[in-house]
Amino acid sequence: MNRIGVDIGGTSLRAAVVDENGKITDRTETVNRKDLTPTENLKPLADFINAHKENAAGIGIGCPGPLDPFDGRILNAPNLPGWENFKVTDYFEDQTGLHTELTNDANAAGLAEALAGAGKGQDSVYFLTVSTGVGGAFVYKGEIVNGANGLAAEVHNMFVNEDTYTHRGMNPGGLELQSSGTAIGRIATEDYGRPVDAREVFDLYREGDETAVRIVNDAARNLARGIENIVCVVDPAMFIIGGSVALKNPEFLDLVREYAKQYVFFPDRLDIETARFGGDAGLTGAAMLINPDVKA
Repeated sequence: MNRIGVDIGGTSLRAAVVDENGKITDRTETVNRKDLTPTENLKPLADFINAHKENAAGIGIGCPGPLDPFDGRILNAPNLPGWENFKVTDYFEDQTGLHTELTNDANAAGLAEALAGAGKGQDSVYFLTVSTGVGGAFVYKGEIVNGANGLAAEVHNMFVNEDTYTHRGMNPGGLELQSSGTAIGRIATEDYGRPVDAREVFDLYREGDETAVRIVNDAARNLARGIENIVCVVDPAMFIIGGSVALKNPEFLDLVREYAKQYVFFPDRLDIETARFGGDAGLTGAAMLINPDVKA
């Protein structure tokens, strides 16, 4: 049976039909308009799903957090203003009659990588996405580990150093504030005394600029510390790292591997792979939330 994947983002909303082999066979996309309500924005996706639901087992949704996957509710995602406390699973079930499940976007991408990407065949996969922020997902025996409150694998706030900088109530010295693209740009802006983004930092790094080399190495070292912390808790068979910072700068991942092997107990067994899915990871992974053998 087919499954429907829905990807909710701050700028665009997507839905796709995913077949039993994990291939997208049809899709639609619309703009997420800030002047419309969530139900108005999602109506085109519901219409698309209703036109393709005859052989569908259900709908899986990937969405930025924070959210409550058990209640199917978006809580207060920063890039979804006006969507606070919206029960998105109820909306799609009411509109389509199909069973619907919700997870955060990192979990969705991690599930796709674990089941059909770089982690295929592994029984435990930890996915990290390093881009504007840092997100995580732990997939064990083909299922997302959510934890009691849906916060398992949310490593963005994990302590990795003693830096005192913080914002939006995040922990000072937290992983996202040290290794994300936003963090790299923030630190560089302070050090250069002018606005600098992560892309320029990596360009300067490749030119051998001493400040950029230090900033990139620090970000890689802090991400490696996060990986060691994860190993101490769940000891996955494989790490998969995606996101724009990681995928556009392979030398950054090389540094992360180098530092992480200095921290873990069995460096020869540490497996850190690059994510294979592109922009459709979240969309495909969302559909994989649904068991294709059970029709709602």
